[in-house]
Amino acid sequence: MKNKIECRRQKTDNIRQNMGNRGRWLVVAGRFMIAMMLLVIFNYASCKYGFKDIGGLPPEVTTFRVNYFENRAEYKNPQLSPLLTEKLKQKIISTTRLRQTNDDDAHYDISGFVSGYFTSTTGISESATSLNRLTTTFHIIFKNTLDEKKNFEADVTFSVDFDANLSLSQVEQQKGDEITKNLTDAIFNKIFSNW
Repeated sequence: MKNKIECRRQKTDNIRQNMGNRGRWLVVAGRFMIAMMLLVIFNYASCKYGFKDIGGLPPEVTTFRVNYFENRAEYKNPQLSPLLTEKLKQKIISTTRLRQTNDDDAHYDISGFVSGYFTSTTGISESATSLNRLTTTFHIIFKNTLDEKKNFEADVTFSVDFDANLSLSQVEQQKGDEITKNLTDAIFNKIFSNW
């Protein structure tokens, strides 16, 4: 009887030991799989893509000029015009093959002005204003010195909603980058969408 109990105990110990080894291998294999998955994720996360001249920018167009954007809005945000001017230059440089110039004979001559900058009420709660909207409008003047038929003027607008308890200067501080980026993208798309 003792031998049977001892034999069973020994078998149980062997099984536990084998299970322990198997468990350790499962942990090692699991860690290896996690490491491989992280490696794959970080490898793909570092991939970069670009849109340089997708859509067929005419080969004869090689230069552009962005003139300083004026602010003709009734209420003036003093930071908006210089930021828009510089952001558009940087977007064109980083997204196209065009070379910036300050000469009058630039192939694409871009100018314009901030024509509107105002707030309005968009939400009322319990007889009080709860939500306001800041709307910015930009008037684009585009000249193609190689093909005057492609010259145009157009307006782009971007609006951002904000809590009515915030002052305009707080909104400009919090949402200024968003406004500038979206207006820059809208101006760029209006000019370069016909490639």
